[in-house]
Amino acid sequence: MYLHLGQDTVITFEEILGIFDLDATTVSKATRDYLANATKTGRVVNVSMDLPKSFVVCRNSDGGTTVYISPISPSTLLKRSKNTLSNR
Repeated sequence: MYLHLGQDTVITFEEILGIFDLDATTVSKATRDYLANATKTGRVVNVSMDLPKSFVVCRNSDGGTTVYISPISPSTLLKRSKNTLSNR
């Protein structure tokens, strides 16, 4: 199954490691450091032309991770995933 993150970006549920609220989690220095490191190493994909609301950490086929910055709130992403799974 697939989850739409914004613009033309779609990921599979199997890739998702976590969905996080950007405002709530960036209060922590550890999260800010993680996002800064991911940006520095080129692992961040910004799919938000608007104000970003969430970030989604995904596992790559090579074992690494990619962080997607999304304009969609974590609660909406969760609802989309539940709707998709219930329609199976």
